Amino acid sequence: MDLSFTPSSASELSAAFLQATITIGLAVLFAVLYTRYRKAYFAYWTLAWLLYALRVSAIISFLGTADRIWLFWHQVTTGWTALGLLWATLVFSQQLPWRWPYALVALFPPVWSFIAIYRLDNFMLAAGPAVLFLSGATLWTGWAFFRHHRLVGSRVAALLAAAFFLWGLHHLDYPFLRARGAWNPWGYYLDLILELAVGAGVLLLVQEDLRRGLSTLSALSGDLQRAGRGEDVTEALVRRPLTLPAVRGSAIFMVENGTGCFIRGAGVCSDWVGRPPTGPAADAVRRVLQSHRPEVLRGREGHALGEIPHEYVAAMPVLREDVVTGALVFVGEARDPFAALDTPFLIALGQQVGAAMENADLNRRLKARTQDLERLATRMVQQHEHERRRLFRELHDETAQAFAAVNLHLGMLLESAPAELVPRLERAQALVGEGIQSIRNVTEDLRPSLLDDLGLLPALRALTRDFGERTGLEVQLEAPESLPDLSDEAELALFRALQEALANVARHAGASRVEVQLQAGNGRAFLVVEDDGRGLRLGQGDVQENGSAGLVGMRERITALGGTVRMEGRSGDGARLEVRVPIPEEA
Repeated sequence: MDLSFTPSSASELSAAFLQATITIGLAVLFAVLYTRYRKAYFAYWTLAWLLYALRVSAIISFLGTADRIWLFWHQVTTGWTALGLLWATLVFSQQLPWRWPYALVALFPPVWSFIAIYRLDNFMLAAGPAVLFLSGATLWTGWAFFRHHRLVGSRVAALLAAAFFLWGLHHLDYPFLRARGAWNPWGYYLDLILELAVGAGVLLLVQEDLRRGLSTLSALSGDLQRAGRGEDVTEALVRRPLTLPAVRGSAIFMVENGTGCFIRGAGVCSDWVGRPPTGPAADAVRRVLQSHRPEVLRGREGHALGEIPHEYVAAMPVLREDVVTGALVFVGEARDPFAALDTPFLIALGQQVGAAMENADLNRRLKARTQDLERLATRMVQQHEHERRRLFRELHDETAQAFAAVNLHLGMLLESAPAELVPRLERAQALVGEGIQSIRNVTEDLRPSLLDDLGLLPALRALTRDFGERTGLEVQLEAPESLPDLSDEAELALFRALQEALANVARHAGASRVEVQLQAGNGRAFLVVEDDGRGLRLGQGDVQENGSAGLVGMRERITALGGTVRMEGRSGDGARLEVRVPIPEEA
């Protein structure tokens, strides 16, 4: 081939040296990124920029020597650079796997460069195929970024696509302008601008993916912290990844007793539940279980569960105490959903996922155990109340009646007894009367007759009135005219709560005034007892923290009904007891 130009001036060499320096800097930068993140596309971009630096070095050598061997290597490395940039982009955007037939494409630059430089004399015929090859590879790279933009909505990818489209069109002017000495040295500067735009765009694209991935996974971390408090932790696990770009489905796989299956799915993976993984999903899960590291595989259409076509399958390990017990699996249309996230970060997140699931299991077991204990406490309270009723009936209907009969007979004997026996009979009659009164007191404690005879409101009024008269304290009761219908157990629990509260005031408070409030609303009945006594030395807290057995018994009785008990107070400021009991919906 007859060259129609000669080695150029120092200005062209200066531009070439500047381009070589910046290109080497880009190669070093991407090498550092590969060392940091260990992502294959960073290695391919590094290789592409090194090839570009070799291309510029070859043209510098040619400009200095005019030896055709350097022109040959310039043409070869130019083609390889375009292929390197294209391959790095396809791996980044589509997770494209390597196939050995692809190496045949890399043979075109050296083969055609040899033919063009050493066998052809027609410049346009020699340069045309090489330029078309170079421009086509560059435009294909731009199309790959444009496709990525459409899938994930990345503006940076759109700008990269535009830069490669312009670069591909710029290659077409080579036979007409740059190879004939025009655009010297401005062609170098234009290449340099496009090169910097591509390098900066790729860095911004990685940063964009990194920010998006961190944002989503951080939100998932927050979901896991909130899960277990009324929210299913596995639901949060499979829903949050759907916010990642182009993720179409997610599922969680768990191993139990040596076998495993998907326990929850979302999106296109919603029908995976209860089934073992197959196809690429099975490969990804198997690799995660073996390597304990995140794995990303390219999907194969029609080979996944449910015959769902997808571009990739990604799996993140779920760890409990450094043991992989499952995997969080994603399928999608665009690329690796983990972007440039660190593998240690993903492993740490997997540990958090495992810990959250374990905590959720513990919470479920604890909730079930608490419900069992509450049911047991309810049965114990009911049995206790049944026993009190039985004792009440026996004492009231049998023992008290027997004492009354004895008292009657003693009265009849007094009428006809000799004078010397009268004091003894009167003493016996007095003792029997005291026994009858004691039985009445016991039966009143066992089952308040006021509650059975009058109802809750009159019984509470009578209780507070009698307490004030007996202790001399000022007792004020504030209650509505009527209450919604309450169960017998709820009425008895409120009566006992007030009875115990007043007894505690008399024994411990040293108060002069007691205020009692009874209200109903929002599906609950409220009983509040406040005094102006010495208060609580324990400060403020649940009644379980207080040492009073009576208050603990009150709490057991109230919580058995689904209610709550709270006691508050500070030393010297009195105490406040609040009891809440639910009102049945049918009431």
